[in-house]
Amino acid sequence: MREKLNHLYVNSQERTILLHSLVELKNQLIQQGRYTDPVDELIFKVSNAPIKKLKVVAG
Repeated sequence: MREKLNHLYVNSQERTILLHSLVELKNQLIQQGRYTDPVDELIFKVSNAPIKKLKVVAG
């Protein structure tokens, strides 16, 4: 069975907040001596995600 993909659209401010939150989570995991690879993968995906401009129409 094929894996379901989800897309998340965020603006530049939300992207910055997301990256800061992930780095803070990684730092907490390091202090606890826990595994950080999943968070590292998310940081990599968010920072390297393509930027797509969307037109938002108010209804």
